[in-house]
Amino acid sequence: MPVTYCVAMEIAGPAAIFTRPDSGASFVSYPAPTYSAVKGMFECVARWKSAYIRPARLEICNPIQLQSYATNYGGPLRHPKQIAKKSSYQLFATILIDVCYKVYGEVSALSRAPGGNNHLHALQELFERRLKQGRLYRTPCLGWSEFVPSYFGPLRESTRALQDLELVVPSMLHRVFNRDSDGQYAPTFRQDVQIRQGVLSFAE
Repeated sequence: MPVTYCVAMEIAGPAAIFTRPDSGASFVSYPAPTYSAVKGMFECVARWKSAYIRPARLEICNPIQLQSYATNYGGPLRHPKQIAKKSSYQLFATILIDVCYKVYGEVSALSRAPGGNNHLHALQELFERRLKQGRLYRTPCLGWSEFVPSYFGPLRESTRALQDLELVVPSMLHRVFNRDSDGQYAPTFRQDVQIRQGVLSFAE
């Protein structure tokens, strides 16, 4: 029977947004991170050419709280007149506050291991070592880059999933690309996504 190589981490922060694509110009967050968002968090810690960490599930450890948020956007997607005048665009959003998640993943193969090595175990060990040491390829974020975590590291005993949290998300973005590596833009959605006892499963 094949061995499953699992990893886990915890991330918490004062603010987060995992944007619903149907929310238009005034962004609204899903109640929890998407598959793609969690995959990006894992890749902030460890990467491997022939393997990746596939998100399996997450535990929501703090109550879901939404708050209005406004910021000034000065990027290239502004109207040409705004760019010419060097003026910012005021962006409104509905974000999550005071979030905490425990996320779990399984190491999966992208291709054959070079030299026949156990690349799944190697990626697991690399991830656990780098997470413990606090070594990152980039600072992880909770949706937008400015929403940096207040904690990012191994699981803590002081936090746990909210056992009384029961929720159904009618439609939720799952993947942004059609493959987990070198994919093309082709978003897919899952319908009636269930959060049971504070746990969201990414199993397809």
